[in-house]
Amino acid sequence: MSTVSALPFLKSSLLMRPPMGSHSPRRGRRHTLPASEFRCLSPEDAISVFEIEREAFISVSGECPLHLDEVCHFLTLCPELSLGWFEEGRLVAFIIGSLWDQEKLAMDALTLHKPHGSTVHLHVLAVHRTFRQQGKGSILMWRYLQYLRCLPYVRCAVLMCEDFLVPFYQKSGFKVQGPSDITVGPLTFIEMMYPVRGHAYMRRNSGV
Repeated sequence: MSTVSALPFLKSSLLMRPPMGSHSPRRGRRHTLPASEFRCLSPEDAISVFEIEREAFISVSGECPLHLDEVCHFLTLCPELSLGWFEEGRLVAFIIGSLWDQEKLAMDALTLHKPHGSTVHLHVLAVHRTFRQQGKGSILMWRYLQYLRCLPYVRCAVLMCEDFLVPFYQKSGFKVQGPSDITVGPLTFIEMMYPVRGHAYMRRNSGV
């Protein structure tokens, strides 16, 4: 996308629109929430985020990528690096990210936001249990990566995941970088990367 501002991308994020000619409001019709929309999250969304995350991860690995205070922390410091999917005002899926300033993730990346970094660290993607197996995770990831292209300071996105999730992220365009240096208890991870800015962009903006 050529635009620098991400605001138009988020404002035009309705997935489901009525057919032409069928959306003229009746006189006195009450306001209704959009059927489906995307927007950045805020600290007010933290409890809904954590409830979805806790259910999604505790049953699988026994660990949450982010605890509630950490969710609040990132949604306060860098809400623009999050994206929530809402159905009729209800949060059904989300991604939370922050900025990092090194090529590889380190333990500090789990809790810190580096404002001058150019790498987005994706901490967590989760879908509410009643909306799984519908492709929502893939759709949300696609929209998030397109959104990152609107942010001129972002060069790449990185994440770490367990082995069984590697194929999911590969379908979204992430490449395996190798084992992560980070472990959480007995859990080990694979680090993956998505180039938001290609080599042509890098050369064009390198001043050489």
